This record gives sequence, C-alpha cells and structure tokens, in this order.
Amino acid sequence: MTRKLRLWIATCNRGKTREFMNLVGDRWRVRGLHGVLGLPVIRETGKTFAANAKIKALAISRSIPTALVLADDSGLVVPGLRGRPGVRSARFAGPRATDQDNRRKLLRLLKDRTGSERKAYFQASLVLARNGRILGIAEGRVWGQITPEEQGKGGFGYDPIFRPQGFQKTFGELPSRTKDRISHRAKAMRGLVRVLSNIKAIPAPKKRI
Repeated sequence: MTRKLRLWIATCNRGKTREFMNLVGDRWRVRGLHGVLGLPVIRETGKTFAANAKIKALAISRSIPTALVLADDSGLVVPGLRGRPGVRSARFAGPRATDQDNRRKLLRLLKDRTGSERKAYFQASLVLARNGRILGIAEGRVWGQITPEEQGKGGFGYDPIFRPQGFQKTFGELPSRTKDRISHRAKAMRGLVRVLSNIKAIPAPKKRI
C-alpha cells in the first residue's frame, strides 16, 4: 500500500481545508492549521491575491521545516463595486466579520443594482512552498452573478450568493463534486498538478507540532 504524503494547507478555515481534500486526490493526506500551536502571526499586507498567498506559503513553510505547504488566497471580485470585496473578502464587514456578515454587506451594497452590475468572479491564487522556497504558483477564476438573496446552505463564504456562469444554482446549492470541478480553486489546482506529481517523498518534520 502506497504511503500518503502530507500536504499542509495554510489556513484555519475548515471549509477551505475540506475543499482541498477533494481537489488534491487520494495520494495526499491533507491537513489545515486549525489546532496547530506556535505558528507565526501572518499579516496579509499584499495588494493582490498572489502576493498574500506567497506571504502565507513562505511564512508557514519556514515555520514547519521540510513540510510541503500549499497556501491559497482567494476572494470575490465585483467589478461594479470597483473590485470589492477583493483581497478583503474574508473581512469585508470588519476584522471579526462572519461569513454571513460579509454576505449581508455585499447584498446591501448591490440592493438596487441589476443585470451586468451584479456580475462577479471568484479568484484563487495558489502557492506551493517548502523550507521558505516557492515550488509552484497557479491561479484560477470563475465568473458568475450575485443573487438577490442567499440560496443554499452548502459551501462557505460567499457561496450561497454566487451563481456560476452557465448554472441555475449557486455554489451553496450545487453538489460539492460539481463545485470541485468548476471552481476557481479547482482551476488553479490543475495548474499545480505537474509540480505535485513530481514530488516523490516528504521528510518528516523535525519540529514537533
């Protein structure tokens, strides 16, 4: 039986970790950072998703020696709102905002807007790193529309108010297998397949975690 290789996801968001479990395949044993002590405080000061993903990947890969770390920075962009929420998607309604807080704020801002003014896209930037060195970078984007109200209980973040182009249901309503095929993260992950497939083994971390 082939031993699964560990892939650390640089996030404490359990929903995001579960999504990556579905995306990377059976070869990998995926783990998020929830419950891990002694990690550095990371300040996402980048002006782009890619910049923030690099900050997270490099910081965590230095903190967990020899570990393979995949960092994701992603969010929702509404051109009609001059690109908001953008890199502030997770804290759109404030530093301690919940997903629902963020959705409510966005729906409020778009209340009187129709048609193309409600167009939006999810953007994902992925960075793979180990020992403070970047091994690969990939990006993915999926266009859609912001619905007038929440639809569905699935997914996380803005999923219940985002209807991807070509579909009649939101990410909150679509089966996870469908989302995992068309999402921004799925598209970005396909860009890292070659890098991941060339990784043969990962030494055990020296630091106890």
